[in-house]
Amino acid sequence: MRVAILSDIHANREAFDAVLEAVGKQAPDQLVLLGDLVGYGPDPVYVVEKAADLVEGGAFCIKGNHDEAVAASPNGMTENARTAIEWTRERLAAKHFDFLARLPLSLRSEDRLYVHASAERPEKWLYIRDMDAAERCLSASDARFIFCGHTHIPAIYYALPGSRPIHFSPLDNVAAPLSALRRHLIVVGAVGQPRDRNPAACFALLDTSRHEVTMVRVPYDHEETARKVQASGLPTWLGMRLKIGR
Repeated sequence: MRVAILSDIHANREAFDAVLEAVGKQAPDQLVLLGDLVGYGPDPVYVVEKAADLVEGGAFCIKGNHDEAVAASPNGMTENARTAIEWTRERLAAKHFDFLARLPLSLRSEDRLYVHASAERPEKWLYIRDMDAAERCLSASDARFIFCGHTHIPAIYYALPGSRPIHFSPLDNVAAPLSALRRHLIVVGAVGQPRDRNPAACFALLDTSRHEVTMVRVPYDHEETARKVQASGLPTWLGMRLKIGR
């Protein structure tokens, strides 16, 4: 089975379309969206409606913290994030709010758990940035594979049962092996706002028969997205960071 896993689209139409085109060429058996459809970017209506269409067609989609902030309240966010949330709210219709509000915090499929932030209290939006956070996440579920986003930086943590996880930084477009003896926590990077100093969009392609996962990088027209951010009145930094992958 082959599964394409996308996270942190952040209302970036150009990145989303480029990634979906790349995904289409891979023809995976399942498509999973790990949340944060909205926030930061200039095309929330397009992205939410595209995601809703994909879900109608059989894709999985879970809720991210920016999705919750739009549907509920932007507590604990940075000034730029709050500004973008309020801007987004002014452009969405009731059907968009309803779609975001109804998204689940996690989904389980066979031996795979999908969650936006961490399996440890998904509603708290905890970041997995080190081995301690990874260990707590793995301890919170018995799934063999946990897939998440939220940090915008691709990473793999793996561990033998009862041992502390080990961190691995996957190479772009190079398959990373998945051991049958270990459990894995895979942070899939970001479609719409990469933060690993590479402006190309990122998604994960899992191949269960080959026992591997690949972080696929997809160049897109980030200059156009940055132009739209500036024209929309959103904070200029939200467009500038797309150019440098920050």
